[in-house]
Amino acid sequence: MELKKNPKANVGRNSSLYFAVGLNVMLVLTYLGLEHKTYEKESTKIDILMLQDQLEEDIPITTINIPPPPPPPKAIVSEAIKVVEDVDDVEETVVESTEMSQDDIIEEVVAVEEVAVEEVEEDIEVPFAVIEKVPIFPGCKGNNAALKACFQKKMQEHLHKHFRYPTVAAELNITGRVFVFFLIDKDGKVTKIRTRGPDKLLETEAQRIISLLPKMEPGKQRNKPVGVPYSIPINFVLQQQ
Repeated sequence: MELKKNPKANVGRNSSLYFAVGLNVMLVLTYLGLEHKTYEKESTKIDILMLQDQLEEDIPITTINIPPPPPPPKAIVSEAIKVVEDVDDVEETVVESTEMSQDDIIEEVVAVEEVAVEEVEEDIEVPFAVIEKVPIFPGCKGNNAALKACFQKKMQEHLHKHFRYPTVAAELNITGRVFVFFLIDKDGKVTKIRTRGPDKLLETEAQRIISLLPKMEPGKQRNKPVGVPYSIPINFVLQQQ
């Protein structure tokens, strides 16, 4: 008689499932074992003991001795005031009024000295284009037309001689035209210099150049020296290398 195996009695049919379950259980146990933390009991007890000692420490009570306030000042007893009866007769002083009416006659006449009036010369300014005699630049000669042409020529020579481009403005590539306004006063001096330009560096350099102008013979209007305003543009251009 041949023996036959019962299929239900096959023990190894679920071995792969058991292996997977066992492997997962081992992984979980290993993870828990690695993550588990332990602390030394002795150090924990020492910390608790030190904390209790600190909490039970008594804080000493500090007493502040405040000095008592000074005694109030003693009252000053003044002497008794005696009332004396007014026996003497006092003459009343009559104050006369100092106001005057229309009926009063003025007996004294005060002489008024003559007041000298000084004439104050006004500072007259005549434009350069219409003045009768233009300011004379040192070294210029001739009639009024020649003096005017020489003045403008000397101004250009002065600008070329004293012109200096500001270093900072050159590095920053600052260019432009600066208009300079100044006055040649009745003494021939250059005053009231004003500038207007694209940048403060250029304006400062233009003012420096004009301030170096020499003293001139002042312009005249009706044979009297007068102030002559003048304006000139200064171009600041960098040369291309």
